[in-house]
Amino acid sequence: MLKLHKPLIFLDIETTGLNITKDRIIEICLVKQSPDGSVEDKTWRINPGMPIPQKITELTGITDADVANAPQFAELANTLLNFMGNADLSGYNAAKFDIPLLMEEFDRAKVDFDINGRKIIDVQQIYHMMERRNLAAAYQFYCNKELTNAHSALADVEATREVFLAQLEKYTELGETLDSITAVAGNPLGKNVDVAGRIIMDDNGTEVFNFGKYKGDKVEDVLKKDLGYYNWMMQGDFASYTKKKLTEIKLRMRAN
Repeated sequence: MLKLHKPLIFLDIETTGLNITKDRIIEICLVKQSPDGSVEDKTWRINPGMPIPQKITELTGITDADVANAPQFAELANTLLNFMGNADLSGYNAAKFDIPLLMEEFDRAKVDFDINGRKIIDVQQIYHMMERRNLAAAYQFYCNKELTNAHSALADVEATREVFLAQLEKYTELGETLDSITAVAGNPLGKNVDVAGRIIMDDNGTEVFNFGKYKGDKVEDVLKKDLGYYNWMMQGDFASYTKKKLTEIKLRMRAN
């Protein structure tokens, strides 16, 4: 049985596409599991402020008309944050997609959403580490159930939560706490300084670029010799959190 010291939120989002910086949320579901075992779920439709591509409508069943009168993310941001509180986070492929895109939405809404101090459990990471299949197969394998109504946020997130609890029963080596689980499964964000992994920590604990012509170079060294690279990144199509962490490094250098 899962032992929690604070709430754990399972999340799933449906979006207008897969571009973390450009696409928008059209539906979000949060399922909060509390230390006493109680479970509360909330689902919101969101007006993305842009047309929903036909292929997304075919995938999710959500049309422009369905969200026409729904609130935009900025109107819901504080409500979402209040519901989440200081909870740890979990989801299926959440570390690479749901959480980074959610952070972008909060940033655009100018609402501070900080993942520092929150444990992140990616159910897909555990599954791929142990079995290497997709969510529907995971649901069949662990729960002996067929995933119906896939790509409905509530159906996907409920299946994710059930798979995670079944994983704890099957793989006793994971333990029963988030500390023991992350000790075995590792941090899904790895050595990332920013969620997108554009900046990472090297083996010496120094920030280095993880892409482009300066891949492997220390961020501070690059900023010293090529300040234009900072300006290029700040004006480029990079995630807001990447720009925030890069700016923090720049300001730290100035302070020193």
